[in-house]
Amino acid sequence: QVQLVESGGGSAYSGGSLRLSCAASGSILSFNYMGWYRQAPGKQRELVASVSRDGTTEYADSVKGRFTISNENARNTVNLEMKSLKPEDTAVYYCNAEFNLDGAHYGSTWHGWGQGTHVDVSS
Repeated sequence: QVQLVESGGGSAYSGGSLRLSCAASGSILSFNYMGWYRQAPGKQRELVASVSRDGTTEYADSVKGRFTISNENARNTVNLEMKSLKPEDTAVYYCNAEFNLDGAHYGSTWHGWGQGTHVDVSS
């Protein structure tokens, strides 16, 4: 029904920047929510940032002022600009989204995850 494809992960040094993108494809009518989570080794998955249909954004305290989430409605894409990266930002980053479906599944809601993209920040 819907696929989420993430891109933009990689390696950076402390203080550097990376940009993640998550593009959704499928029978999408509209989005309710798109966000980024991350999971570091040995830790639980946590919310990094999210954006809702009404434009409301939410950020983890640890990334406020450094990361910016934005969405491109027409392309069903959400981006995460990460600046002033720290080693503790190292994790696998996952896109998470909820969409209202169109076509044969009109009236249904889809919620799912991307495959994850690695971010490695070294000092």
